[in-house]
Amino acid sequence: MEDTDILISGAGVAGPALAYWLNHYGFNVTVVEKAPALRPGGQAVDFKGETHLTVLERMGILEDVRRLQTGGADQEIVDANGRRLVVMPGEFTGGDLEIRRGDLSRLLYERTVAAGCEYVFGDSITSLTETAGGVHVTFERGAPRVFGLVVGADGIHSNVRRLAFGPESDYVRFLDYYYALVDIRGNFGTTAKMYNEPGRLVSTGGPKSAALFIFASQRLDYDRYDVEQMKRILLDAYAGMGWRTPEILGAVREADDVYVDSISQVRIDHYSKGRVVLLGDAAYGNTLGGFGTGLAMVGAYVLAGELAEAGGNHRVAFRRYEEGFREYAKIAKSGNAGPFLAPRTWRGIRMRNWIFRAGLLFKIMMRMADRFATDIRLKDYSSSVRR
Repeated sequence: MEDTDILISGAGVAGPALAYWLNHYGFNVTVVEKAPALRPGGQAVDFKGETHLTVLERMGILEDVRRLQTGGADQEIVDANGRRLVVMPGEFTGGDLEIRRGDLSRLLYERTVAAGCEYVFGDSITSLTETAGGVHVTFERGAPRVFGLVVGADGIHSNVRRLAFGPESDYVRFLDYYYALVDIRGNFGTTAKMYNEPGRLVSTGGPKSAALFIFASQRLDYDRYDVEQMKRILLDAYAGMGWRTPEILGAVREADDVYVDSISQVRIDHYSKGRVVLLGDAAYGNTLGGFGTGLAMVGAYVLAGELAEAGGNHRVAFRRYEEGFREYAKIAKSGNAGPFLAPRTWRGIRMRNWIFRAGLLFKIMMRMADRFATDIRLKDYSSSVRR
């Protein structure tokens, strides 16, 4: 085995999923995460079709995910008076299996820590220098170390991608919308409800306890780690909006957990450069596209399996990973959830609502989603486990 010491940047979903498989195949894994701890809660994420469920089953976590699932509840789209206009079926937002992102992250973390993977929280990579035998890595806090390979599983704003490939502006396309997740307190009911005005959406209630906001906007300049600054963005963007929005904004003012980010796509020609490779949203992100978590989990399975099958030879493994996965990940290159979920006109809102009333059109959309989710042949890497 070559390059057995591997550093993964990012402890969300993609990173711990890859850590699980790499450890399974006999690699030594270290995961570094900028945040001081795992991020709890967050939006619900989902898995669709046989491919996603097969990967969960091969990891041995399918039943755990089922135990923690949120249920994929239907969501009511309402008017300003709270009257139901149409129902967005749970299968549209929840796939076959839905779980809160924080619960999935914690499940993967607990499995990998128990297996012996090393986690370093509250630190971040500051430089990557490739040598003949590895990558010399420096950190904000920790001492420099040398690893055989480095994996960027650190999201759409990937620090590893920036250091190894170039500035974010070269690879991330802003799609003229922002979204926000806010862990609000208050009685907003047990039924998830969504309200639109042109270019704006607010959703709350139900099992997805984080309130969701989506709004059209020009590019904003702000600190994604400054909670008060992000609160101000939401308060300004949603000023004057009807329904229960003033009440929801009041809960935003009191919230501790606020996250605002752009709706963007990653466009990159190659997933790897030398001994550095990208995984998940860092390589093929499409915010709120509905496939991100599934792509991350399947991508982790394929990348680790190819490394194991190639005996750690990164040149062979990275090439096979890209050849075998790029076609599957093409769904991330299309679509923008912003105009669908928060149309810019009243007419667009009415047309979107009509889709959920028109049973045949909705079924066609769901069949297309299933086809994209299963459009890959999963190799069986079980014989590659190092004894």
